Amino acid sequence: MATSSAQATSQTGPPPRKSVLLDTGFLRLWAGTTASGLATWALPFVLGLAVLDRSLTPAGLGLVLAARTAGFLAAVPVSGVLADRYSRRGVVLWAGLAAAVAAPLMAAGLGRSLPLMAAAAALAGAGQGACRPAFQALTAEVVDIERRQQANAAMTLAVRGTTLVGPALTALLALLLDIWALLLGIGLLWLVAALVPRPGVGAPVPTGSRVSFFGEFADGMREARRHPWFVAGLAALTAVIATGYSATGVALPLVSRDRYGTEFVLAAAMTAYTVGALAGAVLIARWRSSSPGWTALAGLAAYGFAPLSLTLPVHPAVVIAAYAVAGVGIELFNVPWFTAIQREVEPEKLARVSSLDFLLSYGLAPVGLALIAPAIDAFGPRPVLAVCALVCFLAPAAAAAAPTARHFSRSRSDLRT
Repeated sequence: MATSSAQATSQTGPPPRKSVLLDTGFLRLWAGTTASGLATWALPFVLGLAVLDRSLTPAGLGLVLAARTAGFLAAVPVSGVLADRYSRRGVVLWAGLAAAVAAPLMAAGLGRSLPLMAAAAALAGAGQGACRPAFQALTAEVVDIERRQQANAAMTLAVRGTTLVGPALTALLALLLDIWALLLGIGLLWLVAALVPRPGVGAPVPTGSRVSFFGEFADGMREARRHPWFVAGLAALTAVIATGYSATGVALPLVSRDRYGTEFVLAAAMTAYTVGALAGAVLIARWRSSSPGWTALAGLAAYGFAPLSLTLPVHPAVVIAAYAVAGVGIELFNVPWFTAIQREVEPEKLARVSSLDFLLSYGLAPVGLALIAPAIDAFGPRPVLAVCALVCFLAPAAAAAAPTARHFSRSRSDLRT
């Protein structure tokens, strides 16, 4: 009987793995990540509503958002080290609780104390920044390697879905609740992010001997440099975000108003970008390219069509279509990129390498935004947008020529499908 059973197993093979969407551990992680993404998105929107009802000035809004960005940038590298040194689940817990506490503090300062609001925003940004690398590393603990691409696609679907329905939902809630209550709602979302995910397996175990914080962070940088595809891809991603993303963020409202005489193009293009990203996430959840690195970098280069469409007096449909293509492309990059990092990087250094990713790609975005507007004032939108489009096309192409970039893997045999 035992022999017959073994023969039957060898003929039929191992039982198929259930979908990651049926895995309770992943669904809890997905819910926490989604809650953190919704809270992160909602804060500037709600503060914008505070400006409209005059409980916050435009200058105050700029100060509060700048404080949040500063908190994010300060926390990301610290979180990377702590999440590799201790429990990734613990870092998510404390980061989420910090951001949750920040929400009522911000509400208390609204219309009363701008310094209190700025300090609370910095705390919220620190919680947001600390969550990012910890969530990335926790995904690798909760989801096995064969299902991580599907898991990462499900994560990005939640983020893009939030972006699509969030404005309408928040505007509807604003009819029923005041700004103070909306800020408390953001705090509740952070509580979900802190408390819902469950611990993963294989978390780092503290040891008695530790090098300094900077030594551990430098160790993470050395791990990143071991992967030429990561260095090249991160450079390309940073260039695209700092130029293309920033340029379109500044120029699209101007082009929509001055060239087309309506805000419809602005709204339609941003909606098309989100819908395209949703479509890209659905596609990449199932598709396995034979050259995933090159495919991902080609998707990243597709963002160049967005600034390119703004350089010439084309029909509005062309601009909208270009943004849809950019949305598809960015998820064709994001999902394989995150999956490759989780697969290739040493598990005990994963959070530190992920923190480098977020620190450079997202951290330099405000720098790009700060430089693009003066450049447009000095040279006009068309040449600035043309240069940005060229950077978006050339930077991923250059990254594709790096060793190991074709498969986002140091060894082709490392890939598992």
